[in-house]
Amino acid sequence: MGITPTNPESYFPDRFKDKVILVTGAAAGSIGGCTAIRAAREGAKVVGIDIKEKELQATADEISKSGGESFIMVADVSDPADAERMVSDAVKKFGRIDMALNAAGVMDGNDPTKPQDFNNEGNLPSSIHNASDEYWLKVFETNIHGMFYSMRAELKQLLKQSEGGAIVNIGSIAGLTGLPGNCAYSASKHAVIGLTRNAAIDYAPYNIRINSVNMAQTDTPMVFRAYEYVKWMQEKGKGSSMAGAKSQSLLQMADEKHRGSTPWEQSAIILFLLSDDASNITGANMATDGGWTAF
Repeated sequence: MGITPTNPESYFPDRFKDKVILVTGAAAGSIGGCTAIRAAREGAKVVGIDIKEKELQATADEISKSGGESFIMVADVSDPADAERMVSDAVKKFGRIDMALNAAGVMDGNDPTKPQDFNNEGNLPSSIHNASDEYWLKVFETNIHGMFYSMRAELKQLLKQSEGGAIVNIGSIAGLTGLPGNCAYSASKHAVIGLTRNAAIDYAPYNIRINSVNMAQTDTPMVFRAYEYVKWMQEKGKGSSMAGAKSQSLLQMADEKHRGSTPWEQSAIILFLLSDDASNITGANMATDGGWTAF
């Protein structure tokens, strides 16, 4: 037995009619991609950003197939010029933005558009004493510098519009607890929570709500990439000695198939936080983790 996951076909008609949502990390199969697809079903015009051109186009194709409207651009949020461009191009296309999901993120220092490179151990997840500068900087450049650049551009536009808005940032259980063997990822996700809290305070007077979601294992390409790394580490007899101390959430342990969460489950919560139904929620760092941080 187990809890039935959110139906990928579920949506609320016209919940975001005439609204514009900007989504970073919008490649197909990801949390950002699924959120973009569902938002379009609910009436939003979608601006999708990712560095994975093929997968980003797949998200746009799915939106088009269901009658939605999207505008996509290949961009790297860790480049401040790209972050500014994504917002300016969104405004040129749709005239405004109303909400944003900052979902772009990485777990290691290798190129996420390519298969995992196990020959470059310096870019793989690591404990502090073995961590390379390149691994540390690459993870921070995307996960927190890129989020800062994205939020800066988004907030400047929302302030210019003077009509409020909502932003959701993708965090992780690694921002709520420690995560064995991946110091840069854990530190960067703790920074996401700090940035979210700070922004919620600063922009509440402008009717802009800012929250984060923090999930455990979710069945996305990034997590499947992490599985490959864990398998490789086990074969090599490497990794943190604490890696197996905790590996499942409450719901995952209770489920007979021990499933992780789905990106559609995460997108349902994200879109709630972006909607008017969450009008009294800001500065929240929600544990959308199946109970991982409950014990």
